[in-house]
Amino acid sequence: MITMDVILKSLNEVGTTVLYVLIGTAVIESIMYVVLVRLLKWRYAMPVMLLTPAIIGLGALVVYPLIWEANLSLTNMSLRRFRNYEYVGFENYVRVFTEPVLKTIKFFPLFGQTLLWTVINVVFHVVGGMILALLLNRKMRGRGLYRMVLIMPWAIPQVIAVLAWRSEFHYEFGFINIILKNLGMQPVSWLLDPTANFAAMCITNIWLGIPFMMVILLGGLQSIAGEYYEAAEMDGASGWQRFWKITVPLMQPVLAPSIILGTVWTFNNFNVPFFINQNELETSDILVTGLFRAAFQYNRYGFSAAFAFVIFAILVIYSIFYLRATGTLKGIRD
Repeated sequence: MITMDVILKSLNEVGTTVLYVLIGTAVIESIMYVVLVRLLKWRYAMPVMLLTPAIIGLGALVVYPLIWEANLSLTNMSLRRFRNYEYVGFENYVRVFTEPVLKTIKFFPLFGQTLLWTVINVVFHVVGGMILALLLNRKMRGRGLYRMVLIMPWAIPQVIAVLAWRSEFHYEFGFINIILKNLGMQPVSWLLDPTANFAAMCITNIWLGIPFMMVILLGGLQSIAGEYYEAAEMDGASGWQRFWKITVPLMQPVLAPSIILGTVWTFNNFNVPFFINQNELETSDILVTGLFRAAFQYNRYGFSAAFAFVIFAILVIYSIFYLRATGTLKGIRD
């Protein structure tokens, strides 16, 4: 049980850390002010002074951990070899593709499950978000109320929402199975059957993800001038033609980054697969949950570091390919 002494001790540690950060920032800024402003009188001294703390923070919180993890991926560190580990070169990267990453499942079947999970969710997010955005972009009574209600799934803390959904997938007391029984159908073992469990994960994540996509696409729709649609209507264009010839092309600058973000977030979504798959079915795991289990349940630290860099490389390649294929950055480069 957490006592008041533990809470006060934790707050004291946090306060001490914040104080050290503030003192360090003040010292760095003072030195830079003396050197850049007083001595060198550099015209760009102020922007550099403002950016320096952020650069140092990113280096400490992002760059250094990446370098440390890259070094870790070249070792055989595990719980048994936590201190007396050895460097094994790229052996871990080979093992990621040749050995089981969990108990039985290997990388490529797990990667296939992740791709299926990502494609299903992103397609439903984009299509569902676009439909809702088109409906809310019209003049209608109570439009603000509808927006508030539809955004609620995204506003709820994700862990709480996922745990609530998991209770609804209970075989005996879950609301979904109660409805199926009342309709004369057999209840589904959502948490034990591999196919049903994967479907439960997708249902939960689709419910969580559509509101975000709706908000982004609604903002894009509202930026399109109404004159385009008026001119097309005067030319006799149908609703589908107006959507396909005007809305979709003009929404590309919004759609492309939204789809990339949605894909990366879904690909790396940990909460939904982890909590819905409470029985640890390997048929419902994706790459990030497999990475978590390899690192913190099986304690294969060097292997997990290599596994993490493989996932990172997959997402980087996808992002570059998608940006090139859609030509999203063409206008920026030109």
